[in-house]
Amino acid sequence: MTVDKLPDNETGICIVRSHGMAPQKIKEVTDKGFEVVDLTCLDVKKVQQKAVQLAQEDFLVLILGKPEHPEVIAIKANAEMYSDNVYVIPDINALNSITEKIKEHNKVGVVIQTTQKPELLQEIVNALLPIANELKVFNTICKSTSMRQREAKELAKTSDLMVVVGSKKSANTTHLAEILSAITKTIHIETADDLKEYQEIIKNVENIGVTAGASTPENIIKQVITELEKI
Repeated sequence: MTVDKLPDNETGICIVRSHGMAPQKIKEVTDKGFEVVDLTCLDVKKVQQKAVQLAQEDFLVLILGKPEHPEVIAIKANAEMYSDNVYVIPDINALNSITEKIKEHNKVGVVIQTTQKPELLQEIVNALLPIANELKVFNTICKSTSMRQREAKELAKTSDLMVVVGSKKSANTTHLAEILSAITKTIHIETADDLKEYQEIIKNVENIGVTAGASTPENIIKQVITELEKI
């Protein structure tokens, strides 16, 4: 069961999911008497550690990613335990809004949400180089995410249609769909049932490529491929 608020009169095990959680929230959980099982992804842990390191070394910390994403919220909360100069940067406009703060601070450090696109990191770093006195950048994009994006791009180049399978709430899956849509016609679905609304598109193409988000179950992918073969 997923909860947003802990009950007062219960005890048991509380699992921290792969995105991580703010240290203050973990303390709240333990203070209420729950046993905490931390299943934060090791790659996400590394981002938290790098952000904390930058904060402890008095860098102005920039976290590249979506402000509302639970992974980013947890990274920011960890860094803010050691510094007030922590900012989430979802795009170049957000960076431009704090240009003066960056110029005033001697040191600027960058980490990036594990499922973000490398293009965002490159764009932000290029913009920072002329204005930051000292710049330290950690490329914390998950290696498997980068590999999946790279392989999917190659597949898209030889496909008339790319089908991306996975939750529309998943950052790595939605980014994958965004990247591929710039190369070829792309649809993003969650299950094989979603293919019904795209039947005409599917019937009018020859080569179809299929890829999926990191957390998409194998059986869902197989169901999609089976349904595509029927169409």
